[in-house]
Amino acid sequence: MHVAEMDFEIAEPIRARLAQMVAESDLGYLGPIPEVAEAFERFASTRWGWNIDPKQLKLATDVGVATVEFLRANLKTGDRVVITSPVYSGFFEWLNELHIEPFDVPLNHTEHGWRLDLAGIEAAFAQAHLTLLLCNPHNPVGRAFDRTELTALAEIAARYGAVVISDEIHAPLTYGEFTPYLSCGPNAEKTGVVITSSSKSWNLAGLKAAFLLTQNEKMAARVAKVAPATHWRTSILGAFSMAVAYSDGGDWLDATVSRLDENRMHLQVELARLLPQVRFELPEAGYLAWLDISDLPLSAQQILEDAKVALVPGPDMGGATYENWVRLNFGTGKAIITEGLERIAGVL
Repeated sequence: MHVAEMDFEIAEPIRARLAQMVAESDLGYLGPIPEVAEAFERFASTRWGWNIDPKQLKLATDVGVATVEFLRANLKTGDRVVITSPVYSGFFEWLNELHIEPFDVPLNHTEHGWRLDLAGIEAAFAQAHLTLLLCNPHNPVGRAFDRTELTALAEIAARYGAVVISDEIHAPLTYGEFTPYLSCGPNAEKTGVVITSSSKSWNLAGLKAAFLLTQNEKMAARVAKVAPATHWRTSILGAFSMAVAYSDGGDWLDATVSRLDENRMHLQVELARLLPQVRFELPEAGYLAWLDISDLPLSAQQILEDAKVALVPGPDMGGATYENWVRLNFGTGKAIITEGLERIAGVL
């Protein structure tokens, strides 16, 4: 229950497109593919009321590659990038690959849930750490940052001339309202680059396709520094599947969000029944749960060894501070969710 992918079958329109491409032996190199920008333009407008500039969309192999190549083109060894732990372990791996150091400004955990530490981020910018790698919606805590919070962040970033890289890969799986960073006004447009993909929401990670998107000429110039080969290294199957996901995958997406909504509620009920010691806040997006296991006499490693349930250990998301946390994937069947929790409860 640790790998961030769902156990669900893929959408029929995507399955049909892949089958057609194989049947027609259409598996060569990827050329220009305006279908992705056109499909995402309609999707963003319909779902989020966000009008993008499709000319500022640039393909990449996946969100990790897009982020690494953007940072490689715009920063140098020894620079620091602001992150907000607990956060997706890939962020640390990507920065390490580039010999760039993370500068951690942890999320504030309040009675109202997880929030950005805007004062801490401003202090980091004041120290000339002028790139923020934002996870929105946030992995692992499941927070979908609201417009007020993101607009305030954009104002701070604009004041210091900072860049906000917004990883919005889980955005279509938001249960309520999702706010794209670039939809938060002129300050967001002049400081932001969104990096996203259909890979999480439509379960297509293995097909390898993503994109970078800006809404400002200066930010587009930063993206233009990324090696042109980043486009050609994208999978032709992934790129066309991504276009189909955004254009024809809406019904499947709606059904999946509904199913995940039921699953998160099921997880909440089953935790209360089987592991009442575990603290859990309903995620606002995605299929990942961030669990506080401080009151369990078990670590993630012990849970794996004794209960045979694999969870992501909290320290992977930001170090020893999260020793008593784990991330659990509930993008599966309810019976499997229950079985996983029963296994853990059985070794207490």
